[in-house]
Amino acid sequence: MIHMGFAGFTKKQDLVLVLRDSDLITAALREALDGAAEEERPGLERAVALVEDIAGASEGQLRAGWVRDRLAQVGFTGDITSVAAVKALRQAEPSLSLLAAVQLQKEAVAHPE
Repeated sequence: MIHMGFAGFTKKQDLVLVLRDSDLITAALREALDGAAEEERPGLERAVALVEDIAGASEGQLRAGWVRDRLAQVGFTGDITSVAAVKALRQAEPSLSLLAAVQLQKEAVAHPE
């Protein structure tokens, strides 16, 4: 699982952190897979593959996906390179500074889906 975190709580933030706990999740899924009944194996194998895929993504790719998710949450369907996209991202995450939102927008542009 990937978490995006903001440093501090009381002002606009310029720093966005990517926190990964995929190693723990992969280990737990593999342990469950080792003792799984035959009918449970396909689902657990798929879950392991998904987590491993995300674990292999770069931080830029993860931030780009996070930006797209936040834009979708506020119903933004326009051009990701637009000023409107930055505005929508800041609407979705009010603690983002303008600088952080623009940097995240650039990563989303650099890492298309």
